[in-house]
Amino acid sequence: MAGNLGHFSVVWDFKGDLLDGLGKALEITAVSLALAVVAGMILALMRMTPGPLSWIAWLYINIFRGLPALVTALWVYFGLALAINVDFSTFQAAVITLTSLYAAFLAEIFRSALLAVPRGHKEAGQALGMRGTRVFFSVTLPQATKIAVPNIGSMCIGMVKDTSVLTIIGVTELVRTTQNIVSINFEYFPLFSAIAVIYIIVAFAVDALFRLVETGYTVPPKGFVSRLLRSRRHKQIARLMAQPATT
Repeated sequence: MAGNLGHFSVVWDFKGDLLDGLGKALEITAVSLALAVVAGMILALMRMTPGPLSWIAWLYINIFRGLPALVTALWVYFGLALAINVDFSTFQAAVITLTSLYAAFLAEIFRSALLAVPRGHKEAGQALGMRGTRVFFSVTLPQATKIAVPNIGSMCIGMVKDTSVLTIIGVTELVRTTQNIVSINFEYFPLFSAIAVIYIIVAFAVDALFRLVETGYTVPPKGFVSRLLRSRRHKQIARLMAQPATT
């Protein structure tokens, strides 16, 4: 029975390769999340704008929320690359895949967060003489971010897990690396058990990171991050009060 389960020492023997695969997965996730956050915010603002932009954003969001990650990866790497005559690297195709998918989900998260900000707060900013863009970046966006942070953390965890799908296009992330190792020594159980544990640990780490960020927006605020944010807020308030009152 023990022989069938394999030897877990093989995990330690190939720890460098597994960590390299994990590093590739996290690199793809970090780049994709940054791009998806920007694209998601743009889509959310388009969705809230009356006219054709709203319909375009609605169509994009519903199309990509309905596409599986596997299908999207194959479409980007083999279909889109051929259609526009661009030879994507596996890393580029992976980033495009995850960004396209998660921008759709983040757009709805941002839209609901922006709508949850009380209208009176925006009007208060306008009453202080702020322009529309400044009201958005100084009043609306910080409050919407507070609401959206927990859901962004969940999206980040999902993105890390979806990097495992990218093995289909040859990305040497954690799963592909493990498959290559298994093809040599056939130690299926210990190696795939190890990457399962790695994904769980990463999920806990990402959750802890976003909870740390979230504590900076709690009322009353607490923690190291919150002290930095409060210091920044106090400086902004001081600058605002130092400005001459508008007539």
